[in-house]
Amino acid sequence: MSVTGLENVSSGVNTPSSSGINILGKDDFLNLLVTQLQHQDPLSPMESAEFTSQLAQFSSLEQMSNVNTNLELLQLYQASINNSQAVGFIGKTIKAIGTTIGVADGMADQIHFELAEDASAVIIHIYDSHKSLVKTIQSGGLNAGKQSVEWDITDNEGSKVPDGTYTFEVIATDADANPVSVTPLIAASVNGVSFKDGTTYLVAGNQEIPIGSVFEVMEKLKPENEELTD
Repeated sequence: MSVTGLENVSSGVNTPSSSGINILGKDDFLNLLVTQLQHQDPLSPMESAEFTSQLAQFSSLEQMSNVNTNLELLQLYQASINNSQAVGFIGKTIKAIGTTIGVADGMADQIHFELAEDASAVIIHIYDSHKSLVKTIQSGGLNAGKQSVEWDITDNEGSKVPDGTYTFEVIATDADANPVSVTPLIAASVNGVSFKDGTTYLVAGNQEIPIGSVFEVMEKLKPENEELTD
């Protein structure tokens, strides 16, 4: 998948647009003030206190307008920096919270998750992009901590599944059949970056992982037979 050029980073930032609503700006306010001065009664001019108050309001309005403009520019600048830094993830392996796994070239990503405590039974359900159940894996008992389970990319009928992005769900129980808390994890090598709707995604095979869900970055992927470690 191609990497979006940095010249397009601003497209992911939501900037205010005119909505047809008439709002008085500082120029309108100044015009009203000048018109008021031009049409005042020479025999009963505007009181100095009132005039000073209106000038202060105009000054405050101008400052707020300038602050709003500066904030918009700062938002664009910050988004540009964040997106530029995201490109640095390419070629590295990340760990993130998520439930997606990819299948590419007849190979599936490992299924990673973390158990809050020892589990006597762990069942993994894998779904396709249409939320249909594809595969159920029963891995038996597992210890507390980070775990990895292999998927042979077959469905419940034994047929090979096509390449694509899948999701998984892990259900774990202890010896007393009480539910065990499970945190689904993703460990994948980043090969691209995508910017969509103001969100930066790291592309790993067929997966698009929100950069905000990443909690660890590594130089290279560990061997697939090695469990995730803290």
